[in-house]
Amino acid sequence: MRIFAFILAFLLSAPGRAEMPVRQLRISHHTFSVEVAHTESTRVQGLMFRQSLGENDGMLFVFSYPERYSMWMMNTDIPLSVAFLDEKGVILNIADMMPRTATAHSSAGVAKYALEMNLGWFTTRSIKPGRRIEGLEKVPPAE
Repeated sequence: MRIFAFILAFLLSAPGRAEMPVRQLRISHHTFSVEVAHTESTRVQGLMFRQSLGENDGMLFVFSYPERYSMWMMNTDIPLSVAFLDEKGVILNIADMMPRTATAHSSAGVAKYALEMNLGWFTTRSIKPGRRIEGLEKVPPAE
């Protein structure tokens, strides 16, 4: 019964947004803004229930420790591309994710970050695995 109460409370509160710090990051000559999901609650919330995302806006997930991670799109209405990054900010792999699906998209190696941007953002800018995101030293550590 406790689990049911917890799930119900989560679902009823889910559309509200927890405040997340915003930081500017850079790759090559592209500068973009990210909300930083560095706490357990903001990582769980992610971009769920959002209807849009600015052209050069995204969300950076900061994980507590390097590991292989997976992302999926339950309750997320925006088609996204996710780049998994190692501890130095080097892109390990990029995956395209469709809204409201349970398909797991996993890091190709040990990741410390996941960067979600609008679907195709990386492709249209010719950003591929092996490239490094700059500015990660400005983001808060995982809590």
